[in-house]
Amino acid sequence: MRPGTRGPSAVAVTGIGLVTAAGRNTKETWNEVTTARVPSGVRRPESLRDLPCDFMYVVEGVEPETELGREIRLMDRFAQLAVLAAREAVADAGLTPQTWDGARVGVVIGSAHGGLRFYDEQQAVLDGRGPRRVSPKVAPVTVPNSAAGSVCRDLGARGPSLAVCTACASGTDAIGTALDWLRAGRCDIAVAGGAESLASRLVFAGTCRMKALSTRVDDPAAACRPFDVDRDGFVVGEGAGLLVLEDPEHARARGATVRATVAGYGASNDACSAVAPDEDGRGIERALRDALADADVAARDIGHVNAHGTSTVMNDLVESAALHRVLGDRPLVTSTKAMTGHVLGASGGIEAALTALALEAQLVPPTVNLDVQDPAVPVEVVAKTARPARLECAVSTSLGFGGHNAALVLARA
Repeated sequence: MRPGTRGPSAVAVTGIGLVTAAGRNTKETWNEVTTARVPSGVRRPESLRDLPCDFMYVVEGVEPETELGREIRLMDRFAQLAVLAAREAVADAGLTPQTWDGARVGVVIGSAHGGLRFYDEQQAVLDGRGPRRVSPKVAPVTVPNSAAGSVCRDLGARGPSLAVCTACASGTDAIGTALDWLRAGRCDIAVAGGAESLASRLVFAGTCRMKALSTRVDDPAAACRPFDVDRDGFVVGEGAGLLVLEDPEHARARGATVRATVAGYGASNDACSAVAPDEDGRGIERALRDALADADVAARDIGHVNAHGTSTVMNDLVESAALHRVLGDRPLVTSTKAMTGHVLGASGGIEAALTALALEAQLVPPTVNLDVQDPAVPVEVVAKTARPARLECAVSTSLGFGGHNAALVLARA
């Protein structure tokens, strides 16, 4: 039996749904991430005009107003993207909400910020037109659990439902939570991952002041450059990435195609800083070691890492050093954020999906904007061009404000 597939602890990935700046669905996203030479989704939204960083990765080619109908009135854009990704993931799994037992279907979706787009819009209404013009939908639309609730209503999922908010680790923690649910028998199917859409002028302005965002305004498509010697900060993106996870027996009984397995999960907190990773990297190292132990795989089994790789100076150094301590020189490392942007709480969902696809295709996506790897980064980062590889197990890692760390181990089906 191959590493990561033994026993009841590994759960089946039977469906994948992606809506990103690299593509409006899974096929388009994967094709763009593995073949494009430069990012195509970087735009300058009107809401960011005149800020020191006035660009971000934007999802195009989707029409939520047409696809979601009247229910869209109760969804901020992050929830809309979540529903679109969930629909694709469920269809990809060969499932139909009309025939499943909705009480055995769980939904857990991570988001760092929730519905800030709608919040900003209504704040402008309050300031300009007064309180009597403010929408009564502010509370249900802006809360971070709006995406999970919207997906539950759309799919008729009546099992456990949860919103995870651990900053940029949210999507990874959501999948880890779903893994625990399935192992405990709380549901047979779980839709899990992350969704985010942040074009908040206030949050962007504050993050610029933190000096966390790239200010490469003269060449925004080249601004997100993880592990590059000239990186100067991350670039925000929007999107959603959701997996359909199933109890292996349930998937087997219905003859489902298993695309990969989620075999292990680990999480920790640095307990060090509200915004910066612990410089010794022991937190992400601990999460990674726990994920390997949970999956019952050895470091030598890991052939690929989809790293958090934000393109900030400190994060890339801390994370890569921890990866090297735990996994050594063998794994091929990449950061797909150069194609999708840093999608904050959705990053872990999107990157877990891309990790599953890498295992399926036996292909490691490149870090497209990596021109010269920082000599202080001690791992082998795949740059410019996707690289074929024999992969049995892979890791996806996430680090978030507040000291949150999370890691998943996935295995080839």
